Amino acid sequence: MLAPERRNQIMQILNENKQLLVKDISIELNVSEGTLRNDLKILEEDGLLERTHGGAVLPKPTTSENTFHSRSLANQAEKKMIGKAALPFVQNGQCIILDASSTSLELAKLLINYDYLTVVTNGLATAQELTRNPHINVIVIGGVLRPGSSSLEGLLGKGLLSQIHADVFFTSAHGFTTTAGLADFSIYEAELKKLMVNNVNKVVALLDHSKLNRRSIATFAEVNQISTLITDQSADKDFLNSLEGIEIVIAD
Repeated sequence: MLAPERRNQIMQILNENKQLLVKDISIELNVSEGTLRNDLKILEEDGLLERTHGGAVLPKPTTSENTFHSRSLANQAEKKMIGKAALPFVQNGQCIILDASSTSLELAKLLINYDYLTVVTNGLATAQELTRNPHINVIVIGGVLRPGSSSLEGLLGKGLLSQIHADVFFTSAHGFTTTAGLADFSIYEAELKKLMVNNVNKVVALLDHSKLNRRSIATFAEVNQISTLITDQSADKDFLNSLEGIEIVIAD
């Protein structure tokens, strides 16, 4: 079993049981306790769990409002520039999908003067922002509101998404690597985003420099599924040069 798949399973077990013991999970996954402890260390560094004596637990929950607010403030200037740089990829009359990220929210704020757009989103804050423009038809994908988030996730919106064929999907991610592509820490949100990727003509990744070459748990878009990457001037140039077949836009 590859390490990303194993860590994905660890997070599935942890989300279901709220805690885990190294000795039990090492047997269940058929790996050594040393390997499992290393996995837990990496997952803790990514903020996905908290290690305890002999195991791990989920991070202490915070309120949805405070978490989304603090996330939106991280690299805020870069996110605003990335949102502005994404505008040329939006045309009147299109159907686009915006994920629930704080970067997509910055793009949503700039759509106030667009006409006859249909915007599909699983972001509550994004949907509320878009209602400021009466010429935008807003479709909210139903799902489960995850603690510590402003997004609706899960596959309750699968039927709706199967009927929508959008022009562009604008999405951020918890991490992006050349091996795993775009990935999120929430398995359930990643599954929803996979459906979005499969129902669009173009995927545009909105990633500030902190997301590049960063690991996460669940892949929702392979590198060859990404048409364009919009990032900021602090992005690692060597990493950008390693990407093949992707249009790179540096926001300024």
